[in-house]
Amino acid sequence: MKRILIKELGDKIPMRKAYGDFLLEIGDDERVVVLDCDLGHSTNAARFAEKYPERYIEMGIQEQNMMGIAAGLAATGKIPFTSSFAVFSTGRPWEQVRLSIAYGNFNVKIVATHAGIATGEDGASHQICEDMAIMGAIPGMVILSPSDYYSAKSVLRAVYRYNGYVYVRLVRPTSPTIYKEEFEYDIGEAVLLKEGKDLSIIATGLPVHHALEASYDLEREGISVAVYDFISVKPFDEDAVMHAVDNSLGILIVEDHVMWGGLGMAISSFLARERISVPLEFINMGDNFGRSGSYKDLYKHYGFDKEGIKRKVLSMLEKVG
Repeated sequence: MKRILIKELGDKIPMRKAYGDFLLEIGDDERVVVLDCDLGHSTNAARFAEKYPERYIEMGIQEQNMMGIAAGLAATGKIPFTSSFAVFSTGRPWEQVRLSIAYGNFNVKIVATHAGIATGEDGASHQICEDMAIMGAIPGMVILSPSDYYSAKSVLRAVYRYNGYVYVRLVRPTSPTIYKEEFEYDIGEAVLLKEGKDLSIIATGLPVHHALEASYDLEREGISVAVYDFISVKPFDEDAVMHAVDNSLGILIVEDHVMWGGLGMAISSFLARERISVPLEFINMGDNFGRSGSYKDLYKHYGFDKEGIKRKVLSMLEKVG
């Protein structure tokens, strides 16, 4: 577990901008090839094409072919980065990811934007909240879910250095920066952002900054809440879970994802296996599809915003206090 204690949030920067920025930083590496399926401007991958057009492959709407070609490129020693929305990077080409990439153990980086209900007005058809479950079911798949621009940059650098297949989950909205700068990140590591003794919040992805905002408000009310950023969902940081167990009265797990196959279920399984009893509650999408609406309205409706998280914390403390 890494400690980077955060006192306040920073300027708003789109998380997916980190993808475009990072690709340009590593573009001089002739092994890097970027593939996209007609969404390069939305994913930010198209910025790579402007400088390195000979290593940018625009596939059109062919996500299944994109994964097969990425596997072939990796077989020749290239480092392919595939780019598309999360719904098109996981559901449509799942068989190709499983057999062509994972079963072949190829060094492919699957970078997906527009994950979760944070995708907003595009509606339930595009708000994939099942992606971590279906990708996590693939043996050996690494799943990384950054929380802001700087953690996304840090994750992408770790992914670039890592020899293996990885799924990186980014989101659509512009959001506050949590970290002040890029940092050295090791796959599998969680980050303790705020210490607290009453309750621990384990969150991943975009909800992390909402959890921090909730914890700051609660602190002013005399309630001490720890916040952990679980950037790595598979594998996840078991030591960080134990730290939360040992240093608070209960754990709240927050993720913009369905309950089945998500971070909450993985942590629950770990705690059960270790025979650890701790008050545990969740904020997630349950067993439901999303609906059309703005990101802010949807996060309020489903309880992912700071007010929803505060209500859940207070409810838990009434039970365990």
